[in-house]
Amino acid sequence: MYEKQFISDAVKRSASTEVDRRKLFTMLGVAGAGAAAATVLGGGAANAAPVSAESDATDAAVLNFALNLEYLEAEFYLRAVTGHGLDEKDTTGLGRHGGVTGGHEVKFKSKIIAKYAREIARDEREHVRFLRGALGKSAVARPSISLDAAFTAAATAAGVIKKGQKFDAFANDTNFLLAAFLFEDVGVTAYKGGAGLLSNKTYLDAAAGILAVEAYHAGAVRTTLYAEAEKNHAIYGIVQKLSNARDSLDGKSNDDQGIKNGLDKGWKPENPANITPTDRNGIAYGRTPGHVLNIVYLTPDTKATKGGFYPHGVNGAVNSTAFGN
Repeated sequence: MYEKQFISDAVKRSASTEVDRRKLFTMLGVAGAGAAAATVLGGGAANAAPVSAESDATDAAVLNFALNLEYLEAEFYLRAVTGHGLDEKDTTGLGRHGGVTGGHEVKFKSKIIAKYAREIARDEREHVRFLRGALGKSAVARPSISLDAAFTAAATAAGVIKKGQKFDAFANDTNFLLAAFLFEDVGVTAYKGGAGLLSNKTYLDAAAGILAVEAYHAGAVRTTLYAEAEKNHAIYGIVQKLSNARDSLDGKSNDDQGIKNGLDKGWKPENPANITPTDRNGIAYGRTPGHVLNIVYLTPDTKATKGGFYPHGVNGAVNSTAFGN
């Protein structure tokens, strides 16, 4: 029953082509997908596009998934450094166009952190513009985004604050860094996990480039948080709580890591610093789209289509935590 509902929803909300919708059925491995596609799309095999177009079409769904994430990051950073978000012309497209709640300019005390924030904000805005340009008319609109209630819910679930309290990610330098930590590691693992779904080499190269930038951002945030934690050791524990919270949402794996080794059970470090979260082979891990959505929807539910930072869900075909779970 759920598979039919998910297929129908994915088709209706797909921001790509008919080939993309058909390919989606195959990727999901749903029995009887061909017949379902013909019924839902109102056509048979005669309406299918040439096979040569399949890779681009499937890649469009993946890129639109990435665009949803870039909208979130851009809105967070731009509001932190300027007090306002993306230009409206950078937010239109297919699917439900939504507004952004929460966020305001951070009164940075550290000039260095402020400079980092401005650079990252510019990069994230350009990522949005790049992906929108690559997708053209197939680009999805910015979905509804929560930057107030969602951060409070995440901080409460992680045990950073008590129930009934509020967490303002824009209140000060430390809160900003903690919120950035919550996003940046997810961004890196999302591109790492999504790369395997891309078949067009041009798109793959572009995604690799964005992955590298997101990794630089994550490294800067983790390094700065580590420096702040050396002055206030309580920050180590807060970061670890956020890391554990992400781990509790994205399946049974225990990959997520804080900024100091030894705080997570079972890990016996040679070095207390943990700026780069890797496995014992020094390799970064990735997340499936479904596991990424588990985190940004703030739910371990494997059938969720909305919640958390996206109150009404993301736009595009890849919108459910069922994708890759």
